[in-house]
Amino acid sequence: MRTSTLRCLVLIVGLSKELPSNSNKMAQFQEVMRQQLESSMHAELEKLVGTAKGAEVSKKDFEGFRKLFHRFLQVKGPSVEWSKINRPPEDSIQPYDKIKAKGLPHYIADSLNKLVVVKLNGGLGTSMGCKGPKSLISVRNENTFLDLTVQQIEHLNKTYNADVPLVLMNSFNTDEDTKKILQKYTHHRVKIHTFNQSRYPRINKESLLPVAKDMAMTGENADVWYPPGHGDIYASFYNSGLLERLIAEGKEYIFVSNIDNLGATVDLYILNHLVSQPNGKRCEFIMEVTDKTRADVKGGTLIQYDGKLRLLEIAQVPKAHVDEFKSVTKFKIFNTNNLWISLSAIKRLQEQNAMDMEIIVNPKTLDGDLNVIQLETAVGAAIKCFDNALGINVPRSRFLPVKTTSDLLLVMSNLYSLEAGSLTMSERREFPTTPHVKLGSSFTKVQEYLTRFESIPDMLELDHLTVSGDVTFGKHVSLKGTVIIIANHGDRIDIPAGSMLENKIVSGNLRILDH
Repeated sequence: MRTSTLRCLVLIVGLSKELPSNSNKMAQFQEVMRQQLESSMHAELEKLVGTAKGAEVSKKDFEGFRKLFHRFLQVKGPSVEWSKINRPPEDSIQPYDKIKAKGLPHYIADSLNKLVVVKLNGGLGTSMGCKGPKSLISVRNENTFLDLTVQQIEHLNKTYNADVPLVLMNSFNTDEDTKKILQKYTHHRVKIHTFNQSRYPRINKESLLPVAKDMAMTGENADVWYPPGHGDIYASFYNSGLLERLIAEGKEYIFVSNIDNLGATVDLYILNHLVSQPNGKRCEFIMEVTDKTRADVKGGTLIQYDGKLRLLEIAQVPKAHVDEFKSVTKFKIFNTNNLWISLSAIKRLQEQNAMDMEIIVNPKTLDGDLNVIQLETAVGAAIKCFDNALGINVPRSRFLPVKTTSDLLLVMSNLYSLEAGSLTMSERREFPTTPHVKLGSSFTKVQEYLTRFESIPDMLELDHLTVSGDVTFGKHVSLKGTVIIIANHGDRIDIPAGSMLENKIVSGNLRILDH
């Protein structure tokens, strides 16, 4: 099909998402256009598969992509009607303290033996200036995210004489490097499994066809493939055969979380609540939520919609209501992406083709200023598909993501103590909240960040830290209250070893010279 014809089709389908159809004829015409776009996409995918050598591509991946693309063409406008949004019923989001008050039975090891820990391990460390999987970045005492995860689960297995396995959902970006590292855990008391999430083609925004010309992953094709978000876990887990295998071994639930969330440890009280529900009301899905602060205004929240508990993401919100969505008074909680899900329910929904998740359209710009889109889904969006789904409002300590070097500074500091792979807030900190830390662009990359600290400052009494420009810290620096350090362009500030800064603004130029 000629490019000019495709442009017309794309424009018509795009308009049909925004304008109400005035007649049956218009609706029929739009449907014909959509079918032609799908036919063009199908032909392009068949060409790509034809270029594959051996088992380079899974046909199941492309089948999943076709379904996603079909739904993308069908969607008209925002996926929610704002007037239909209701607050969740009170009993649908339980306070953690109420769950914890039940205590633990003596047979909690039996419950642990029904559990599998799944970590989302598809991301790279590029945003922090690192090559390879983000899970292999050192975050505390030279321990990586993966090291800490293995230590946590091994500690559980040893303490309760249990058999909790670890499953890593890798992407084509992280699989090879991760598998090499896994050899170091051979003698740990943790069984480790991996499976790969799908590999989908990026779509030219103008033509709505794949950018890729063949199945290669190198050269010109290096940026034309993507892993389609963590909502892909359900299909990929099922297609890998690992889901069936774990069910056969007697496993009933998975605890899913991002590998860079250092607060996402196995919580025995939530696990006990999950397994102790009566059979007729067995909860198939628990989402951990926590109170929203002004730093979390873009985070997804739980709503009641069409009689079901549902995750509402900012991408689904009509533009006129975005400010309302960000309000911390109307939407008081957000999704931590710590999820507890029934394995048998995942199997049932996959086999019934009933896993319904809203599509996230993620725009990107490739080299050469080529505008593309990638179609993704979020794992939490499936909450509406499961029976007796529940939210639990957990302490903020269960949400400790490390997305930037500012986050890294917090978890490396004396604000947290490390034991058996788990970080807990120091008892010596008088406030339960973490300080607000904002490091400037000179600290963005991990390697440069590390060279700017001779040792990590004492931050036990810190409320707020802003650092901008060429700044370095000597050994044994102490930061208290609100500290703002700004080195203007061309200036440099060296904070001397042993300094104590309390409620201070430091600016200008301060050089500590070697003698």
